[in-house]
Amino acid sequence: MAKNLIDFKLVSSFFPERPDNANKGSFLKILNVAGSSLYSGAAFLSSKSALRVGAGYVCLACPNEIISRIAPALPEVTFIPLKSNDFGSISSDNVIENFKSYSVLSVGCGLTTNEDTQNFVINLMKNLSESQKVVIDADAINILALHRNELSLKNSIITPHPKELSRLLNVSLAEIEDNREKYARITSQTYECITILKGHNTIVTDGDKIYTNTTGNSALAKAGTGDVLTGIIAGLLSQKVEPLKAAFLGVFLHGFAGDIASEDYTKYSVLASDLIEYLPIAISELIEQE
Repeated sequence: MAKNLIDFKLVSSFFPERPDNANKGSFLKILNVAGSSLYSGAAFLSSKSALRVGAGYVCLACPNEIISRIAPALPEVTFIPLKSNDFGSISSDNVIENFKSYSVLSVGCGLTTNEDTQNFVINLMKNLSESQKVVIDADAINILALHRNELSLKNSIITPHPKELSRLLNVSLAEIEDNREKYARITSQTYECITILKGHNTIVTDGDKIYTNTTGNSALAKAGTGDVLTGIIAGLLSQKVEPLKAAFLGVFLHGFAGDIASEDYTKYSVLASDLIEYLPIAISELIEQE
């Protein structure tokens, strides 16, 4: 049976147009809920990659204590300072009412699964607007796995690696690895979401058809690359790309940037931050294929 492939042919028409008269208000506002004292880099990478792929406005909601680390390197990002606990993780007593003013929400990169943060994420997920487009990654997935009967993932995009999916489905890692397509589809059918199962030949499914990505290599096997993917997808959603198309295009661009970067740096030496700098080249080459 022929596979459904995420390749140039599939995604070349998905990249959003950018009208000459556009301004930052032409695109949807992104709120990126990310970071902790241990993982401030995750907040940086996921925020910057959203901007690099074309987002007009990104606000980072993170522990107040890490803003001074991130802000000098991200002058284009605005911030919502959040209270943190003694471990440097987001506290449970933060007010989230104003989060509904953001049309795109990315949540999970570098949060930790501290009990306070668990309670914060549960409260956040229970109070999402139906109109918000949501990307769920990393520790937010791990938190959902701990509270799988309490929360809905309906209409979200989730981006687990196999270990995170193992926790979410309560299935062994070996079983996930041996049956990647099966369990990616089960996840989407169970939670009514779009699933991106990361790894070699990343899988994307809406619970119906299975698609396999054709870009990427072992250069992506480094900490932080998943944070970049989350930001890319959020950035595409902010430009009003439909969620399934944003998933296709996001994993393709992410892998393609890794392919191009590895030609210059080798597969050994590419960093997650390098992917962000190679996104313009990947985008340019993709646009030329249209």
